[in-house]
Amino acid sequence: MTKRDYYQVLGVSRDASESEIKRAYRKLAMKFHPDRNPDDPDAEANFKEAAEAYEVLADAEQRQIYDRFGHEGLSGQGGGPGGPGFHDINDIFAEFGDIFGDMFGFGSGTSGRGGQSRGADLRYDLELSFEEAAFGTTKTIVIPRHSECAHCEGSGAEPGTEPLSCETCGGQGQVQHTQGFFTLSSTCPQCNGAGELIEEECQDCSGTGVVEEEREVSVKVPAGVGSGTRLRLRGEGETGRAGGERGDLYVFLHVEPSEVFERDGADLHYTAELSFIQAALGCEVEVPTLGEPKRVTFEPGTQYGDTKVLRDEGIQQLGSSRRGNLLVHARLATPTDLSDEQRRLLEEYARLSGIELGEDKAELEEVSEKTG
Repeated sequence: MTKRDYYQVLGVSRDASESEIKRAYRKLAMKFHPDRNPDDPDAEANFKEAAEAYEVLADAEQRQIYDRFGHEGLSGQGGGPGGPGFHDINDIFAEFGDIFGDMFGFGSGTSGRGGQSRGADLRYDLELSFEEAAFGTTKTIVIPRHSECAHCEGSGAEPGTEPLSCETCGGQGQVQHTQGFFTLSSTCPQCNGAGELIEEECQDCSGTGVVEEEREVSVKVPAGVGSGTRLRLRGEGETGRAGGERGDLYVFLHVEPSEVFERDGADLHYTAELSFIQAALGCEVEVPTLGEPKRVTFEPGTQYGDTKVLRDEGIQQLGSSRRGNLLVHARLATPTDLSDEQRRLLEEYARLSGIELGEDKAELEEVSEKTG
């Protein structure tokens, strides 16, 4: 089925601000929320569609890709909540828990029976060289995180002891609240959603059920990324509580600038220094590229700022096999140290061209001394 335009889904203009996009999504999420539309598959589909649109348009990098290339540009980037990376509505609650918490006043909906809840997300800032960002790379990073305690198998209780059922929630980990027509659940304040109270804490994890560890994670960086690009690694975050799923790891990329090129999206810019003679008579110069150097011809009479375009010599466009261009800009270099013969020839050129340099050569030399 063909996906609808994300801006159309949320009912906002293409220049909508971040706050306008969030307000539009909140409105749709309230309208199509499963609690308000039980057993309505159309409402559930609309709920997922709105969440998918919001995930893309609320992320500056993904929104830029979508604006340029549409849905095709996002293929292979992890998808949205309604896409292959999100399997059910609980994924949406986990991703946008702050929004749903604001709506209903009770947490994000990530806790389940018996205190089961999704683990927290983690962030890692990864530095890349210009070349690594241009061609793509694979990096191995070390992430400090929490994992299930092996001694108590995540229960938090010392082996051989039994936890007590929480009297406040009856062992459910959730307590019920009524708001108008709706009955909503929130985490039990007594047992923090565990459904149980521990009498004797595990010696290894002090009753938390988790221990700290360092984990090596392989990060595949696609070609064409830029500073601010965010990569999402599902299940590489903190461990969930009481058997809940792990959170995600978000890797934020920071790309070092090139010493040779200026980058503008997928396009590269390079400045070629030309002498006055080269610009006047025309020349062929060698310029660097991301691959082998190329020869570029400037015609006679080249002016400062004239540009030559080498097509497909830029950076691969993120989410596409297409590449940008390399733009070579001419800049005229003025000589600062002339020999007597060079000065004489330039003076002769000025005389033949009718260019006034001064009343006589003595005056010319005096000006040269003052400005040299």
